[in-house]
Amino acid sequence: MASKLCLAVAVLFLSVAAFHLQVSAIDSKLKLGSRILKESIVDVVNGNPSAGWKAEMSPRFSNYTVAQFKYLLGVKQTPKKELLGVPVMRHPKSKALPMEFDARIAWPQCATLHRILVQGHCGSCWAFGAVEALSDRFCINFGMNISLSANDLLACCGFRCGDGCDGGYPIDAWKYFVQNGVVTEECDPYFDDIGCSHPGCEPVYPTPKCSRKCVDKNQLWKEDKHFGVNAYRVDSSDVSNIMTEVSQNGPVEVAFTVYEDFAYYKSGVYKHITGGVMGGHAVKLIGWGTSEDGEDYWLLANQWNRSWGENGYFKIRKGTNECGIEEDVVAGLPSTKNLVNYIVSSSSSDAADNGDVAAA
Repeated sequence: MASKLCLAVAVLFLSVAAFHLQVSAIDSKLKLGSRILKESIVDVVNGNPSAGWKAEMSPRFSNYTVAQFKYLLGVKQTPKKELLGVPVMRHPKSKALPMEFDARIAWPQCATLHRILVQGHCGSCWAFGAVEALSDRFCINFGMNISLSANDLLACCGFRCGDGCDGGYPIDAWKYFVQNGVVTEECDPYFDDIGCSHPGCEPVYPTPKCSRKCVDKNQLWKEDKHFGVNAYRVDSSDVSNIMTEVSQNGPVEVAFTVYEDFAYYKSGVYKHITGGVMGGHAVKLIGWGTSEDGEDYWLLANQWNRSWGENGYFKIRKGTNECGIEEDVVAGLPSTKNLVNYIVSSSSSDAADNGDVAAA
């Protein structure tokens, strides 16, 4: 009996050792020119019974190299001096917070909440997460269905926000909304939402130039600007702060560390299993819930089109600061500044029947 027990322990030890050797082998083979997708990582994740999520050879990155994938991850580490004057939002603890929340269900009238955007080949995630969340908040607070321009923020914020397609700082994007405002996507559409699937695509493209002119000559750049009231970080010492912020004011922008296995996410509640650090990424957090297996998660919208993840969305473990997801949460409230032009133009065409500020 003792010999059988020893044999079972030995087999278990060898299995665990083999698993860790397999993971180490994957981590050590990270070369910039190699393909980002490898069957070995799919096998490691799907072969781990405690993973909690499923991996696949995502069609979104079928032609991507490691370098090209890393370039998409455009969140830079914010210098500490940049955070000194940034207010921190704290909410009173509430017992009324629901067990599950989805902004798409809470505010079904907001079209932007149902969109999954595409950042293309540019490291503009920091800009996308910001304009997506602020667009939602204009609808939630003022009844305005508008899509704000990631291109304006990306091209015109300059060194204040970072380096454009080479990465930026989420909190400075929200400061830009307060100081400069941001035009709509209709005025200044994104310079390239195709990505590296078209002929002649290079691994790195330059940041678009700031034109400060609407593509439609009947629109005026200054009149199309939409502003933020403030820019703040959300206190991450208690996840209820993040939950209250989202349920009261709308989606927020979050930044987190991306590991190699995140590129393979298909479904379930993500947590890091294998692979090295790829970079920092920013997305929009829209809710939370609990899986059938009892794992708490955050619900987020990515900007890698609908061929990735759960139709463009993903879940990540909540309450444990998985990959730093709860450390860098930023947001701001929309401003009524400059909205008189929008109200007048909207009223003349199709004013809202219910008397809301506007509905486009």
